[in-house]
Amino acid sequence: MGEIEEASTGADEMSPLLPNPKTDPIPSTRTKSVKTKVREIKVHLYKQGKGPIDEFTSSLGGWEQDQLEVRDIIDKYGLKSVYAFKPETGRGVPIRFNPRNGRSILTYRDGSEIHIDGEPKDSLIQPITRILVGVAVITILIVMVMKESPEWAKKLNITGGNIPPWVLAAAVILFTRIRKRTKDFFGKRP
Repeated sequence: MGEIEEASTGADEMSPLLPNPKTDPIPSTRTKSVKTKVREIKVHLYKQGKGPIDEFTSSLGGWEQDQLEVRDIIDKYGLKSVYAFKPETGRGVPIRFNPRNGRSILTYRDGSEIHIDGEPKDSLIQPITRILVGVAVITILIVMVMKESPEWAKKLNITGGNIPPWVLAAAVILFTRIRKRTKDFFGKRP
C-alpha cells in the first residue's frame, strides 16, 4: 500500500478557480434604482358646505394604491366625519373607511379630483357650560321653592316670594328636553 503525497505549488493555491475577466483596483459603485410614480388624487375640502377651505393632493394608499387616506385628513383638519360633496347640490353620502388602517373602502383612480365635506368635532366647552348653567338654574329654583331656605340663600335674597312647585317641575322638564336636543335647539335657525 502506498501513501498519498500532497503536491502543491504556491501560485496555484492562491488563484481562483474561475478567472476574473476584468480586474479593477477600484470597484465600480453601480446602484440600481426603480422609480415608480406615486398615485395621487386632488382633494377639495369643504367644512359644513362652506369653502373650499383647502385644496391639496393626497397620495393614495393600500395594496393597489387606490384608497384615500381618510383618517389622515380627519386628524389633520379636526373633523368628526367626511362626506362626498358636490358644490352644486351639497353633501352626499359619508365616506366610509376601515377603522384599522384609516383607508377608504371605495377606490379612486390616479389623478382624479374629488370634493369632500367635513363635519367638525364637537367642542367640549359648550356642552359642559350648558350643563353647569342648567344645574345652577335648577339649584336656584329649588332654593326659592323650599319653605326654609338655606342660610346662604337668605343672605342673597334673590326674590321676595315663593315659586309654586309646578313651575319648578316645568323648569326641570324643559331643561331635560333641551339637553336632549342641544345641537338643534341652540343652533342658528333660519
